[in-house]
Amino acid sequence: MQRITIPKHIFDDMVTYCREGYPNEACGILAGRGGEVSRLFKMRNVESSPVSYLMDSKEQFEVMKQVRDDGLSIVALFHSHPASPAYPSAKDVALAFYEDSGYVIVSLSEREPMVKAFSIINGVVEEIEIRAGE
Repeated sequence: MQRITIPKHIFDDMVTYCREGYPNEACGILAGRGGEVSRLFKMRNVESSPVSYLMDSKEQFEVMKQVRDDGLSIVALFHSHPASPAYPSAKDVALAFYEDSGYVIVSLSEREPMVKAFSIINGVVEEIEIRAGE
C-alpha cells in the first residue's frame, strides 16, 4: 500500500473521535476499496488506557462481518497517541497483524493533531501518504 485516501469528513470525524477519547487512546477501523476510505467504524478501547488499545473482540467481529457483507475491505486501523508522536510504538509494531492494511496514528501530544499512516510488515515500519479525498 503506497497511500491512503481519506475524505475530509471522515478524516475530521476520526480526529474528533480521538480527541473525545482523550486522555485514553481511541481506536477504530477505516474501510473502503483499494486505498480509498469510504467508512469509519469507531471501536471501543476495552483497555481504557492512555498508552495502549485493544478493540472489543465482539464489536470487531461484527464490524469485519459488515465490511465483508458490504463488499469492502479494511483499508487501515487507526488509533490515537494522546501524549506521544504519530509513530508506531514497539507494541503497535508487535501487534500489527494486518499486513494488507495501513495503520493510522493520530497524535494529540501537540496543540494541533498530527496524523500519519504506516505500513507495518514483519516489523518493518514505512510511512505511507495520506491523501485528502472529497
